[in-house]
Formats: sequence, C-alpha cells, structure tokens
Amino acid sequence: MERPESTGRLGLPGVLTEAQAEETARWIGRVQRPDGAIPWFRGHHLDPWDHVEAAMALDTAGEHDRAAAAYAWLARHQNPDGSWYAAYADGDPLRPTDLGKESNFCAYPAVGVLHHYLSTGDDTFRRRMWPMVRAAVAFVLGLQRDGGQLGWRREADGRAVPDALLTGSASGYQALRCALALADLAGAAQPDWEMATGRLGHAVRRHPELFLDKSRYSMDWYYPVLAGALRGEAAAARLAERWDTFVVPGFGVRCVRENPWVTGGESAELALALWACGDEPRAIEVLRSIGRLRTEDGRYWTGFVYADDAFWPIEHTTWTAGSVLLAVAALTGDQPTRTVFGGDTLPEGLDPHCC
Repeated sequence: MERPESTGRLGLPGVLTEAQAEETARWIGRVQRPDGAIPWFRGHHLDPWDHVEAAMALDTAGEHDRAAAAYAWLARHQNPDGSWYAAYADGDPLRPTDLGKESNFCAYPAVGVLHHYLSTGDDTFRRRMWPMVRAAVAFVLGLQRDGGQLGWRREADGRAVPDALLTGSASGYQALRCALALADLAGAAQPDWEMATGRLGHAVRRHPELFLDKSRYSMDWYYPVLAGALRGEAAAARLAERWDTFVVPGFGVRCVRENPWVTGGESAELALALWACGDEPRAIEVLRSIGRLRTEDGRYWTGFVYADDAFWPIEHTTWTAGSVLLAVAALTGDQPTRTVFGGDTLPEGLDPHCC
C-alpha cells in the first residue's frame, strides 16, 4: 500500500492556523525522548495511553517518523504478559513508578497502531506491530468481567482489580474494534475478540450498574460517545443530558462537576465526540473556547480555574496538545483520525443479545 497523501489541512479558523498546528507538533517532538518515549512533559511520567495520544497527534501533522519511534518504544518495552506499567519516570523504561497495569492503558496502543498504518500505508510497520497488539489484547481480555466490562487494572502483586470504570471500558471498546481491524488486515481471525468486543460494547451502552459511579467526572459523560459505543439519537441524548452540568460557555469543559476548572483534554475530547455525532458547529465552538490555554510557542496548559482567572496545574502536557490536534484533524478531514474516532468502518464485534 502506498503512503497516503497528507491532507495538510490542520488549520481551523478561530482555533488553529496551519502554522500553529505545526508549532504544536514540533513542541511535542521536542518533549519526545531520543528513544521515542513521550512523557507528559520532561521530568514528569509517561503513561501508555497518553503516550499513544501524543503519537497520533504527531501523525496528524505529518511527523510519521516520530510517531513510529513512539510505537517502537512500546514494542521494545512491552512486558512478557502483553502489558505495560501504568507509569514510567520521564519515560525511562528502567524506572517504572507504578507497577500496576491498567486495562485501558494497555488496550489503547491498538488505536494508535491502526491510526499510524492508515496515516502512512506502512505495511512493514503494521506487520511488526501486530504481535505487540495481539499480546496486549490478550492481557486486556484477561481482565474482562462476566458482564462484559473491563476490570480496571492488575496490581503489582498480580491481583486483578474487579471494579470497572465506564471511561476505561469505553476506551477499551474503541481499542478492541481497532484491534479487530488490524486482525482483519493480518488475515488472522479472532472470534474470541469479536465476542469480547460485542459484550464490552453492550455493557457500556446498556449496563451502567456494572461500573463504579464516577458521574461527577465529565469523561464518564461523553466517553461512550467518543469511543463509538453510542451513535445517532442515543449519543445526542446523552450529550444533551448533562451539557449544562459540564460545559462552561466561553471557557470549555469542566473535568469535575463541582469544580470551577476547565481542562483542555476533556474539552478537545468532547469536541471529537461532537464531531462524531455530526455536530461540527458546537465542536468548533468548544475548541475555540480553550484558546486561552495555548501559549505563544504552541504548548497547552492542562487547565484553567476560571473562578480565580488562573492556569492550573502549572504544567503544559503533551496529551493536552495532542488531543487538540486530533480534534482539529477530525474536523478538517484527516481520514485516519476520522476512521479511528468515527468508527463507521470498524468491526463492532458480535452482539451478545443479553437484553
């Protein structure tokens, strides 16, 4: 397969110019370590989920070699059981700081691998990453519960935590669909994955009682839509239900219901969810509202306490910048980003017919 043409259209009026998008991608590249690791910022930790989010953003800006290096880091440092640790100091694989292994962290590389393949057409890369994805999915499905939901994590002592998080399970659903697409490309049928994916999607859509109550967090509100478990009228109804609870006009999206604090990551992810529902005007409006988080050199503050007119915490994170670039990419027609977040052409798994 030949490398696809880059859209070269990351400019979105009122949100980012093309030059600004390139500037943000260059900043992510400067944070990236020579070995390919992308920590939150230098001196902070790397977690596998946010590492992948930043790598996908690099691909949207045409930084394919840097993105490939990020996935190569994952392949080199995958644990024998198919997992990664939850955190590594400054992205140093020899210095894990959280020896737990989280299901959604370990699932998300499948999204990034498919996104990179669709961005580059690099068949050699896809074949090289396939064993990594297959092993990671095996680890993740080892944490799936009887109801289809994903247990949150496996502790350092090997104990599986039975509690499930709606956001994490929804993210895992998106990842398993991407993994199934990679299995199709590899010509490797995975009937067990199809069953597991169908059960997981059904749990996210229909069984809130299976998950810990994290309704005070905006991610639990929009993630079933962002991850593709809900579409159409059901998605629109879910977003409308708590819009006034979490969206602060002119500022962005609250991370936590009761706190006067909006965050760039949650705002950009909501914009992606709105795009996936066909509501581009409100997606653009949300992205415009977080323009104050951008610095002159292309970095993004993690959040803003509007009650105090203050940025907080005092940090600029690669995953915040990455989520903004991904939302802009979807809105400006980047097909790989639209494929992994739109989900229209991704396998859905087998419906368990449990209800």
